[in-house]
Amino acid sequence: MNDDELALFFAKLFEHFPIEPATQRMIAIQDGQVVGSMSIKWHDGSYMKQQRRLHTWESFCDFGKWNLFKMLLGLHLLEHKPQPGECYIADVVVHPDYRGMGVGKLLLNWAYQFVETDSHLDKLSLFVSGKNPRAKRLYEELSFHTNLQKNSLTRHLLFKERTWHYMVQRVK
Repeated sequence: MNDDELALFFAKLFEHFPIEPATQRMIAIQDGQVVGSMSIKWHDGSYMKQQRRLHTWESFCDFGKWNLFKMLLGLHLLEHKPQPGECYIADVVVHPDYRGMGVGKLLLNWAYQFVETDSHLDKLSLFVSGKNPRAKRLYEELSFHTNLQKNSLTRHLLFKERTWHYMVQRVK
């Protein structure tokens, strides 16, 4: 799917999946336009397996069954359950016209401050694609380090990306 189709897919997906109890989304807005977004989640000690199902196929049928299957499988494979003390950055998205203008850094600083003020959290973590060296450099500039590198044939087939870096930043 192209970037516009992915944006529409995730907008529809957020309508159908309820927000989990220990999650938060930050939206960066400039001149009334969304220029970036970031989602974080953390371990709150009361994980409950939620029933997730698509309520209506009609809202997703434009994407095609194969694309929908790949996206849902891919999201499942990329699912990360944070450990106690960990605040996981599930996604960071910056509008292409605003990349390199500090939006991503602003969102990441917000996450850092969120962890810094919560006595139960002591680190930030995220996964970054091996095909995204620009994002990886940004994370390294902000004191993230690669804790683990994962290689997956399944992720390669779905996303054309085999290597994923699990990066961590100690806050406290």
